[in-house]
This record gives sequence, structure tokens and C-alpha cells, in this order.
Amino acid sequence: MVQQKSIRTYAYLFIYIALSSGQIFFNKWILSSKQINFPYPLGLTLLHMLFSSVLCFIVIKVLKLVKIEDGMTPEIYTTSVFPIGAMFAMTLWLGNTAYLYISVAFAQMLKAIMPVAVFLLGAAAGLETLSCKMFTIMSVISGGVIVASYGEININWAGVIYQMGGVIGEALRLIFMEILVKRKGLKLNPISLMYYVSPCSFLCLLIPWIFLEKPKMDAAGTWSFHPIILSLNSLCTFALNISVFLVITHTSALTIRVAGVVKDWVVVLLSALLFADTKLTVINLLGYGIAIAGVAAYNNYKLKREASRGNETLPVDDSIDKGLGGTHTHQLPRPRRVDSWNVDEI
Repeated sequence: MVQQKSIRTYAYLFIYIALSSGQIFFNKWILSSKQINFPYPLGLTLLHMLFSSVLCFIVIKVLKLVKIEDGMTPEIYTTSVFPIGAMFAMTLWLGNTAYLYISVAFAQMLKAIMPVAVFLLGAAAGLETLSCKMFTIMSVISGGVIVASYGEININWAGVIYQMGGVIGEALRLIFMEILVKRKGLKLNPISLMYYVSPCSFLCLLIPWIFLEKPKMDAAGTWSFHPIILSLNSLCTFALNISVFLVITHTSALTIRVAGVVKDWVVVLLSALLFADTKLTVINLLGYGIAIAGVAAYNNYKLKREASRGNETLPVDDSIDKGLGGTHTHQLPRPRRVDSWNVDEI
């Protein structure tokens, strides 16, 4: 039984890493391939959000396979969920646009700066406190990304700016998620979160698409649209969300973070084999290794802090245990946080 459970857990992790890595390569191929000829990151992300909105509605409302958590109100939706959707849209739009200018491997290396952006914005929002340990970790990550950037042969600053804009958007999304969980008290699994967020992201992407990409698509005469390929790409995006849901449900927070690090290395190394614009150097890999070491230290720090919070005890009403001799204290397990869910590759 235990062996069967372990095999199932490893299967979920393998599926997550395969889908997460594959989605990045799929997006890069669609946006840069001359055969597909669809260099429209806004349009691609817009399709993802439309597809996700429809499928989430079917899964939750029609098939009723996933239950929506109680507690969502119009006030929470407008003040918390909509900002999350807007930042999600910004992250995906700018992150996919970066693939037009820089390699997948270099984009992944730049994403390693994410904990620094999350920490600085969290400190500004009053959610994080600066310490010598955190300063050291942030310095290691930043130094590693700088070294990796220095080793990049074909650096394109437009791509760097787009990617860093996506990193800031993702950091803001995580901050809003923190506020949603901590201050609003609402906890959502990835599927129900996408049910609420996808329509918001779709609306936020639709407006810039009308003004920025639709004129270009109209000027091309005929829209280059491959319905089967783009539908498969959108379906992979939704399958990735399902795999995240399964991994979060059946593994620990530590396992999720380790899987994320493994996925990052898989993307960096495989992209060198799959794409001609990826040329890795020793300095690239050294810098990225330093940054990943810093990310690992950051994850360890966050996990220990969450564990210390989870060990807090809460008193239970006397009436519950009256027959056991007074008030007792029970360990109450805390729900797993969803801010470990990183969707910047979708």
C-alpha cells in the first residue's frame, strides 16, 4: 500500500515536471516557429485564459468534480481576486513576450531572481522583515543571476526587460495571494483559483490585445491561426494546472519546491538541445547554480518559518472536552499554502 502510494506520488511529480517543462517549450515553439507563424504572445495568452475559463466552469459547475471553497464575496473578488488576475495576466504576457527576444534557458535563469522581488515587495507591504540571513540569501541569488547574465552570449536587453517585468508581475501576484490568504482568510486550491482568476486575466489581456496585436494581425491580411495546435497548447496549460492540483494534494510543500528546482534545471539543459538560439556557457551554468543554491536556501527558510507557525497551538472550548477534565490544547493543522504554486511558465 505504501509502495503504491509512493509510485503514485512519483508519477504525479513526473507529470508535473514534464507538463511544466513541455509547456514552456511549446509556447516558445509557437511564438518563434516560422512554420506556425504566430508571434503574438498577447493573443496566445488570451487563448489560454479563455480556454481555462471555459474548462474550469465545466469542471466545477457542470461536472462538479472540484468543490469551490466558501467565503468568496463581491468585495473580496474586486479588491483581491481581480488584482491577482491583473498581475497574472501581466506575468504571462511579458514572460511569453520575452521568448521572442531571448532563449528559454536565459529566461529561466532570470526567473531565479523571483525570491528577491517577492521579498522586497513583501517587505514594502509589511509582510516580510529584513534580517542578516535574508540579506545574505538575497545577495547570493542576485549575484548568481548577475554572473549568469554576464555569461550570456546573445543578450538582448528588450527580452531582459520583458522578463524582469514578468518577474515583478509574478512577485506582485504572490503578494496579493499572501494578502488574500492572511488578511481575507480565503484559501483556494489551484483549480478554484483559476476559476475565479482566468476571466479577470482574460479581460485584462483583451484590452491591450485589441490595441497592440489585433492591428498587426489585421495588417497581415489573413490571420495565421492553427486551431488544432493552439487548442492543444491551451489544453496543455489546463492539464498543467490539474497536475499542480494533484501534486499539492498528494505531496508536501518541500517536495513541491524541490520539484520546481528540478524542473528549472530540466528546462535549462533541454532547451540547449531543442533550440538553436540557446548556447550555454560555463559562466551561465556557474551563475545559475549559485542562484539556485540561494533559491534552495530561501525555500528552506520559508518552510521552517511555515513549520513554526504550524506548530502553534490553539485552545479548544471547555464544553468540548468537559468530560476530560477541563480545557485541552490540540494541534490544529494549517491548510497548505497556495503561494508555492508558481504559474509563470503557463
